[in-house]
Amino acid sequence: MKQPYHNPTDRALGRSLLLGLVLGLGIALIFLAGFFFRDLVQPLPAAFASDAESYPLLDEMQSLLDQHYLRSQPDYTQRQYAAVRGVLGALGDRFTFFIDPPVAASEADVLSGTYGGIGVQIQRTEAGEIALFPFVDSPAAAQGIANGDILRAVNGTPLDPALSQDAIDQLLRGEVKEGSGVEITVTRADGGAEFTVFIPFAVINVPSVTWRVLTEDERIGYVQVLRFTARTPDELTTAFTDLRAANITALVLDLRNNTGGLLQESIQVADQFIDTGAIVYQRDRNGERTFEGTSGGGMIDLPMLVLVNNMTASGAELVAGALRDSGRAILIGQTTFGKGTVQQIFTLSDQSSMHITSAEWFTPSRQPLDAVGLTPDIPMIPDATGRDVELGEAIRRLQDELQPI
Repeated sequence: MKQPYHNPTDRALGRSLLLGLVLGLGIALIFLAGFFFRDLVQPLPAAFASDAESYPLLDEMQSLLDQHYLRSQPDYTQRQYAAVRGVLGALGDRFTFFIDPPVAASEADVLSGTYGGIGVQIQRTEAGEIALFPFVDSPAAAQGIANGDILRAVNGTPLDPALSQDAIDQLLRGEVKEGSGVEITVTRADGGAEFTVFIPFAVINVPSVTWRVLTEDERIGYVQVLRFTARTPDELTTAFTDLRAANITALVLDLRNNTGGLLQESIQVADQFIDTGAIVYQRDRNGERTFEGTSGGGMIDLPMLVLVNNMTASGAELVAGALRDSGRAILIGQTTFGKGTVQQIFTLSDQSSMHITSAEWFTPSRQPLDAVGLTPDIPMIPDATGRDVELGEAIRRLQDELQPI
């Protein structure tokens, strides 16, 4: 749709007030539910509506407001943004929305995946303990923290087992400045001696893929894809190289809490596990396109299972759906989010942005996912204490497929 409105006068732009207030509330925060980017494009060129596509009722409304409204009206920019939100809200598509410049900048910061901290991923074990998994080249790794070390205390205070994983994660983050950091007490995963170490905070570039050999069974590798970025295919290749070197014979792919990312990278990830065949069907206003797998993926031979939950969305659903429909893996966990559409992001002239739904996609069995999601083959209820029962179930099922130790 052409830009409906581009009048340089304050009077004409002000006409948006009522329509925007009615239809525009809440649209800017929709992206928190998870979104799926097709491209990041350049600012829109100017486009002017023809007389037949203009909005004379808004001009009439604004004139009446100017003559009769009791109180002061919002400023020029507020009314302009309200008009944009109003028009987009009328589409009834929660993933087509407008973002103010400050929020757009914040969104970019979130997508950059950086924060101040010690650089560890945390996970609650089936026993309810908090295990640490340091990122490569992180301050935690530099200070000797190893995969599976159990966190016992933070800054001398014993860890409260009732704390959520998010709350514990925040204890291990902070502002990066001279002398800032955190003291933690851990015990080794193998039951070794307890020790305490101070770890300075640094700027952490969060990887999109983490991996390890599972301590519960060293025949099984574990790969978690946190999001789909331009780095993901290369990081996945590195993960495969490391896990192959460790002689794993089975794999768990964890897509829980992965809200999506870049389309092409999602397809490349699925292709690493599927030898040939359709990965996804994409339908846009110009017709349908099939994305096919290419022969010889990096991990097409080992038995595997996929973990999903209600925050598995967009590109993660694409991957999970492709692996299940191809017969490559079954899904364990909870019904996924249900976001089967593709958005393009357009940067506007004032650095605000618009997300516009441009396509929808279907699994190889042509199952629609939007507002439906994927129902797992093995549904599980999340443990109230945060124990990772889904991973435990995956390990047990893979062990049943493998030869006894």
